[in-house]
Order: sequence, then structure tokens, then C-alpha cells
Amino acid sequence: MEPRNLTLLTDLYELTMMQGYFREKDANETVIFDAFYRTNPDGNAFSICAGLEQVIDYVKNLHFDDADIEYLRGLGIFDEDFLEYLHNFKFSGDIYAIPEGTVVFPREPLVKVIAPIMEAQLVETAILNIINHQSLIATKTSRIVFAARGDGIMEFGLRRAQGADAGTYGARAAMIAGCIGTSNVLAGKLFDVPVKGTHAHSWIMSFPDELTAFRAYAKLYPSACILLADTYDTLGSGVPNAIRVFQEMRDAGIPLTFYGIRLDSGDLAYISKKARKMLDDAGFPDAVISASNDLDEYLIDSLKIQGAAITSWGVGTNLITSKDCPSFGGVYKLAAIMDRHTGKFIPKIKLSENTEKVTNPGNKTIQRIYDKETGKIIADLICLVDEEFDEKNSLLLFDPIETWKKTHLAPGTYTMRELLVPIFKNGECVYESPKVMDIREYCKKEQETLWDESRRLVNPHEIHVDLSNELWHMKAQLLDSYHYTSN
Repeated sequence: MEPRNLTLLTDLYELTMMQGYFREKDANETVIFDAFYRTNPDGNAFSICAGLEQVIDYVKNLHFDDADIEYLRGLGIFDEDFLEYLHNFKFSGDIYAIPEGTVVFPREPLVKVIAPIMEAQLVETAILNIINHQSLIATKTSRIVFAARGDGIMEFGLRRAQGADAGTYGARAAMIAGCIGTSNVLAGKLFDVPVKGTHAHSWIMSFPDELTAFRAYAKLYPSACILLADTYDTLGSGVPNAIRVFQEMRDAGIPLTFYGIRLDSGDLAYISKKARKMLDDAGFPDAVISASNDLDEYLIDSLKIQGAAITSWGVGTNLITSKDCPSFGGVYKLAAIMDRHTGKFIPKIKLSENTEKVTNPGNKTIQRIYDKETGKIIADLICLVDEEFDEKNSLLLFDPIETWKKTHLAPGTYTMRELLVPIFKNGECVYESPKVMDIREYCKKEQETLWDESRRLVNPHEIHVDLSNELWHMKAQLLDSYHYTSN
């Protein structure tokens, strides 16, 4: 897609607040906002962050054109001098983010915006819209790919997605998280990812009989001949007719490079095992058996346990919509305001009756801590940007809520990696997004840093996200100060 001007892809209150800042505050006051989420979707132990490239495109093209200004003028709530400010608007701040494909956990900033308050406020809605959607689909896909235990997962959900953008960018997220291909041709073109597909039941039904339809398809696509075998009678005619076509191809000297059948209905475990035996007995042990039909991670896991003879899976509705958990829940919260006299950030905190909604204040980054021997993640540590750590020293981790729960890491037993990287500096992009298939490889390696117990589909082991001692004390002091003020 050509870059689009999504500047008005925002909630109205972002603009009304901007006018309020324009009137009541220093418009150049620098602030920090963090975009993060509170709970992993699907009861997972982790999420996969995705969508950063589209955030970059959005920020690069952020401007109010004449038509935008005229529309806002027509709302009757914005003053002319504010509209003139918008007409000359350009993002001038800094953005830091966790690279796409990274394993992430609740409460840690996925995106950090440091910018004049009006600019930082405007970008909230679009950043959340983009990151929430693609991270949701990537996380759902990672579960489906894990359930398949090495079998290929194909994304087939375009016709069930909530619109063209959801289908296209959802396919992108699915590829990042491990799919081997998508049916979405536009996604294939835009993101340079493999596109895959076979044929529909209508192809079979449009011919006088099933065998003729199979022969016609095999003639057209001999090097990628996957025949849909369940239009009429899967085991009675579909599989036998497919075998007959494969034998005719072999007899004609046509190489059977990639061939097999697809099942889209019925008892997939029973039918696939019967079909496998029929194919093997006929001399086609390398024929693929692909399956579709409202699959998700739980059904695929169950079919694998039942010994289903399926090695390729087409997953549509439940993947592209994340049907059982249709939202990611990311939020965007103010973390600090710069003192214009000292140039230092004053930490800000949001309080709540719900503990999980109390925010972490200050200018923060994230250190990921790995077990040096295994390379597996021990914990993530949210800390202040100016804190320094030395892997040659011991490190004490503690639960920020149940502080008596502590882990002591001896020198030389762990390694650390900072997750947030600079994306924009002074309004200019300083980051080059990798290609989707390269992000996919990175994402695969990222998931290998998880312990097996954290990857299981049900009741996975939680990875801890702790606060540094310095950040924890800053937060505690702010909480105490507000409690004192309220009394």
C-alpha cells in the first residue's frame, strides 16, 4: 500500500486535549508516554509484539492536510489559531520501541514516546490501534504454530477478517509469528511473503465429475497439486480419485514434487488416518495431507494427540480474528514531565483501586535477563534509563508486589540485554525495519528463549517482570506522597 495519511485516525478527545494544552500549558513541554499492556491474551505466558513498521509509516506521514483542517473547522469546536498550528504540525520527538517479533510480557513499555505534550498526545490512538491488533494476531498465531509441533501453518483468514486492513496486516503478523504462508495475495505483494492456496469445492462442482476436476487441476498445477478431497465422499471417491490422478501423473513422467490432498470437513483424525493408509498402500507415502475447517490451537493439539495423519494446516477464522480473545488491551499512559528549569524528568504515576492499573513512573527501559548456561529468560527488569548494571556483579530480583519473593543471581550466571531501541530521534526515523521473513526468523529464535513450561497452552508458567530497586523506591515514594496528600 502507498503510505496513507492516517492523522485523523484518532479519538476526538486527543484533539480537544491538544487544544487545551495549546491554550493552558506550554505547548513545548516535553513528556514521556508508555504504551504497554496488562494481561497476556488467551491465558498465554507471553506475547509477540508486532506492528512497529506501520507505526513508523504512520509517524512519517503525520500531517494535517487542507481537507483535514477544513473538516475539523466544520466541527465548530476548534479555534482558528489552533487550526493554524495543526496545519504546520510535524512530529519532532523521540520514539523508542521493542523490535517486532520480540517475546514481551505485561506492564513493560512496548513503545515509549518522548515529545512535546501535544505531539505525544496525538499519536496515542493510532499507536495503540496498530500495536494492539498485530500483537494480538501474532500472539494467537504463536500458540497455533506451537500446537502444530513443527507442521506448517498456513494463514487462510482473509474472508473472515474484520475488513481489508485487518486481513492484510493480520496476515503480516501471522507470518511474523511463524506461518509458512498466507492466502492473502495483497499481503504477499506488500510484505514479500509466500502465498499459498489450492482450490474450492466450487472448482470440483463446476465439472461434470470429481475425477475430471482433479485431472484439470493437476494439468494446470503439476508442481503444486493439492486436491480437495471432501466435496462428495472423502474416502469413497475423493481420495481414490486423487490417487488415480497421482498415478496418471507418475505414469506420464510428471514429477510429483509437491502433491497431496486437503480435508475440510468430517472427523479429521479418523479420515486422515484412513486416507494416509490409502495413499501409502497406493505407493504415495510422501503425499501431503492438509487440513482446514475451523481449526485453532486446541483442536490441532487434540488432533495431534489422536495421531491424525496431517502435516499441514490451514487456519482461518480463529487465527485472523483471535476469536476467543479478540482484543489485546494495550494502554498509553503518561510517565513523566520534563522540568523546563532543570531539564530533568519529573515522574508521574496513575493510581487505581486495582493494583494492576497503578502505572510505573519515570523514564524507563527494560533489561532482559537470561540464564547464561541455557540462554533461557529468567526475568525482565524494568528500570530507569540511567541505571547501570554489570553482569560481573550479583543481581537481586524481587517481586514488586510480594517483595519478600526474591531471586539472587550470582556473578557470571546471567546475561542482560536492553530491549528498547531508538526509532525516531528529533522527529527523524533512525531505524530500518527488517523484512517480514527476517522478523519471522528472529521471532522463532525469541520463542526458543522461553522455558518449555512457559509455552504450554494451558496454565503456562509465568515469566516475572520485576522493577529495579531504584524504580521500586521511586514508585513507593510517589504512592506515599499521594496517600499523605489525600489525608
